Amino acid sequence: MNDINEAKLYERAVRVWGKEPQMLQVIEEMSELTKEILKNVNRKKDNIAEIIEEAADVEIMLGQLKCCYKIEKQVADYKAEKLKTIVKRLDEWEKKEK
Repeated sequence: MNDINEAKLYERAVRVWGKEPQMLQVIEEMSELTKEILKNVNRKKDNIAEIIEEAADVEIMLGQLKCCYKIEKQVADYKAEKLKTIVKRLDEWEKKEK
């Protein structure tokens, strides 16, 4: 499975199954992950296996979303900036805690 080109696979999935159905699948997978996280946090359920499964599904579907809208680079750039902001906020937070 390591030799699979994810970008080509995502393009194929959107081509075969269609943009709208795949974007609805993105929403469904995110909802399923949300549900499992809520079970874990609110109900203290031991459902790590389900969280792993749903997180993988969401990552795959986000790959298709980025492919579908051709926004891979923009998302990567925005994510890099967001990560810098998180580092800055963490640094500030930790300074206050000392």
